[in-house]
Amino acid sequence: MSLKTFRTNYITKPLFRTLKRKGLLPSISDTEKTALRAGSVWIEGELFSGKPDFEKIFSYSYPTLSKEEQAFLDNEVEEVCAMTDDWQVFQTRRLPKKVWEYLKDKRFFGMIIPKEHGGLGFSAYGHSCVIEKLATRSQVLAITVMVPNSLGPAELLLHYGEEKQKEYYLPRLAEGKEIPCFALTEPEAGSDAAAIRSHGTVFKDSNGMLKIKLEFEKRYITLGAIATVIGLAFVCKDPENLLGMGEEPGITCALVDAKKEGVDQSRRHDPMGVPFINAPLVGKGVVIDIDDVIGGSEGVGKGWQMLMESLAVGRGISLPSTSSGGSKLAAFVASTYSVVRYQFGIAIGKFEGIAEVIGRMGADVYVMDAAKNFTLGAIDTGAKPAVANAIMKYHSTEKFRKNIMDAMDIQGGAAISMGPKNLLAHAYYGAPISITVEGANIMTRTLIQFGQGMIRCHPYVYAEIEALEKEDIEAFDTNFFGHLAHIGRNMLRACLLGITRGHWHRPESRGIAARYEQKLAWCSAQFSCMSDIALGIMGSGLKKRESVSGRFGDVLSQMYILSAALRRFKAEGSLRSDEVILKVAMEEGFRKIDEAFWGIHQNLSSGLLGMLFRFKGFCGRINPMGNAANDRDLHAVAMLLASDESVRNRVCSNMHIGGRVEELHEASDLMMKAKEAIRKRKKTGEDALSENEKRLLEKADRAQAHIIAVDSYTIEDYFKC
Repeated sequence: MSLKTFRTNYITKPLFRTLKRKGLLPSISDTEKTALRAGSVWIEGELFSGKPDFEKIFSYSYPTLSKEEQAFLDNEVEEVCAMTDDWQVFQTRRLPKKVWEYLKDKRFFGMIIPKEHGGLGFSAYGHSCVIEKLATRSQVLAITVMVPNSLGPAELLLHYGEEKQKEYYLPRLAEGKEIPCFALTEPEAGSDAAAIRSHGTVFKDSNGMLKIKLEFEKRYITLGAIATVIGLAFVCKDPENLLGMGEEPGITCALVDAKKEGVDQSRRHDPMGVPFINAPLVGKGVVIDIDDVIGGSEGVGKGWQMLMESLAVGRGISLPSTSSGGSKLAAFVASTYSVVRYQFGIAIGKFEGIAEVIGRMGADVYVMDAAKNFTLGAIDTGAKPAVANAIMKYHSTEKFRKNIMDAMDIQGGAAISMGPKNLLAHAYYGAPISITVEGANIMTRTLIQFGQGMIRCHPYVYAEIEALEKEDIEAFDTNFFGHLAHIGRNMLRACLLGITRGHWHRPESRGIAARYEQKLAWCSAQFSCMSDIALGIMGSGLKKRESVSGRFGDVLSQMYILSAALRRFKAEGSLRSDEVILKVAMEEGFRKIDEAFWGIHQNLSSGLLGMLFRFKGFCGRINPMGNAANDRDLHAVAMLLASDESVRNRVCSNMHIGGRVEELHEASDLMMKAKEAIRKRKKTGEDALSENEKRLLEKADRAQAHIIAVDSYTIEDYFKC
């Protein structure tokens, strides 16, 4: 008897039966399997491995714009930003007609549609840059353009539509002849798309033609009130089995002409007062043809797969782009305003408390922009990194919320006084909205980042679960003992890296980045080891321990974001001026990782085992991976953003500099020049200013007064607002 045969008969088979009987490994429903298979495993798999290949990670594409995309940003996007007055948009509660016509004429709604179908055929990165720049001018403008290019009729048709459907709809969508929306969310089915109750019943009309009668109630549908074509998700029912797929083929996606009898678009939502078009949609007895199903009759029942595959990519483009634009606006306003605004005779940027906040904002914007671009590079090469996209959705929207609040704190009363001069309040109103889209952030953190990632990205877990389900003992034996060897290697690696504080890893990076790569290698080994321990202790119960799962998700997401920051630093030439920004971002990220590990160790188990984990947590406290960002470094980042235009333009890149933002920029520049002139005068010991210097100071004083002014109203005008 061979060793493997002995192992299979006396170890694997009894273990197999025990695991099956007690359900010690997580089970996966059919809907979960579709969600897990929808995305591809990208560098998340490397981070889960415990021994990431950084040469491979740092060789992944870091995207750049094509000449055509750059020209579009420099011309059409700048033009539509200039013609959009965000204050007036909020006052009238709509985008002006001229803006709508320009968006249609220049095919903003067809960025993802290939040129052969009349669209612009932009890359994911190009598409993202357009949305990002629009968001620095007007969140309403950005959302309006974002939605037709996100999950919706165009996206679904491109991947799943019949040729005749593509030929008809795609040119019309690209030209703006059709305004699309996608109706998914319902009162009883928010993030849980599998629970939708809207349904369509298959029947034959009087001519013997197959039709579907729809009953639906949807809400939170952006562009829903004006859409001419509705992408609708519903449960298809076929009680007479007319399609030969059984009585309930399942979730289906179809295109519904909004003019059809029974469609009600008469109501609107009011999301935080932000006047982008968002509405409930109701349909009663709406009849469509089988040909209206995306993919025709072959697409019936395949809606869940379509949704999961499209949502996986959507999370990585739309929301990170608008959030990045909002965060860049916040950092730009805060850093330039800190030069213009004086308190106690000095610029507020000189106060350490202000500088600390601006420094942290700058590092946040740098690292999230890096992660966004890194993810977009993967999408443009054909990857569908579902876990990375969930990480991007969660962290970009959360950082946007924090950054806009910090910028408002720095501006003080100017940030809360409403009027055309206010640069931040409208973005502040929009921040909570992005938190709720594509799955509320709490669920994204606790269920998706690690919950799906553990199963999908782990080198053995998914294969073990599949082997259990298929009762394939040989496959289970191979994967189970491979898993045990994997755990042993990672335990040893985590121990060696911990003792040497990561120095045991030989880095691919050079300079300041090398040390942080070593810490990431240490973190990956620790994360992989702890993940397997948690799975061994809790088994299928790990899915229900959402707080523990959320902390694992925090570690995974920080590893991903920090890896992206190192990739950006390398891609941009390891600039000396960016070293301090990278340092602040990396130290802050590792500090968050330490906190997450501490929480895991404190809550992973109870009794004697719990004491061991708490002791391990204590060891982590005295041997941390990160430290609080150094005050000196935070102040240095703030100084760079305030005084070095090249650094500020790189960190806050792809912004529309116009209107009040341009005035703030000019005022900041004048104040810096005026201070420099005074400094030079003091050095020479001369008291009298030249005429040019006097004019410069007077101009700077006027600019300062203009910028720090806030809007006020007559009593009559106030009550008209």
